[in-house]
Amino acid sequence: MAKMKGLGRGVDLLFNQEDEEEKYFSCELSKIIPNQFQPRTHFDEGSLQELARSIEEKGVIQPLVVVSKGDGTFGLVAGERRLRASKLAGLSEVPVVLREVSGEDELLELALIENVQRQDLNPIEEAEAYDKLIKLFSYTQEQAAERVGKKRSTITNRLRLLQLPDFIQNDIAQKTLTEGHARAILRLSDDTPAMRKARDHIVAKGMSVRQAEKLTSRIKQERMGSKSRQPKETTTLPESFSRSLINRVTNKLHSKVNLVQNGSRGKLEIEYYSLDDLERVIEIIAGENI
Repeated sequence: MAKMKGLGRGVDLLFNQEDEEEKYFSCELSKIIPNQFQPRTHFDEGSLQELARSIEEKGVIQPLVVVSKGDGTFGLVAGERRLRASKLAGLSEVPVVLREVSGEDELLELALIENVQRQDLNPIEEAEAYDKLIKLFSYTQEQAAERVGKKRSTITNRLRLLQLPDFIQNDIAQKTLTEGHARAILRLSDDTPAMRKARDHIVAKGMSVRQAEKLTSRIKQERMGSKSRQPKETTTLPESFSRSLINRVTNKLHSKVNLVQNGSRGKLEIEYYSLDDLERVIEIIAGENI
């Protein structure tokens, strides 16, 4: 098999050339168990029907990748769409290539890499796949990019989509919004109501990405202007309460008292008329002789 370009080192896990002919065979569909680590969550029915019709006419051109489970059954690593479409087409057997996998970690990594490299995930599924690679295998974004043969900037941009609320992520998965629209909405990531407002405008008016960018910029500017116009919160004590406090302290100390306020801060000024008077005031405050 010719080496596939642009897929990164992770592709070697899928397309190992050693003993390939010995591990290639036709397998009964009933013996293939779907991969529990499958990162894809959405399978378009129309697309599956098209693939099923193609398989009815030409057969399964590219074999599925499986691993032995040791009990006569095989776990699917790569080819979930082909497996589903083959069942729709009424096939009883499909071509497979058997791979040896050391454990569930490698099985998960194979599934993630295979799906990302074949570019049939929606942007949210792809972002979740990168997130799993990074968290489960302690990869950096650079290492994840190398494993799947993508640019680091691609990984970074996809991961940012996971910062969006669920209702917008669902829109992206369902193709109601594009990734470009999502990046525009991310400008409002600190305000969920504002993101919903932007989303509703974009969908209702069928806005282009450029129009969406202008919309979110305008919403952000309006929010900033609204905040600047809001009256500053004041914690100054009411005048009547201030007078009451001053009178209480004056009656206690028998000295003139002044309260100076500066927002929530301030100072209490107490006058004294001699050193003896100062000692008297301090003795009252401290409650002891000095």
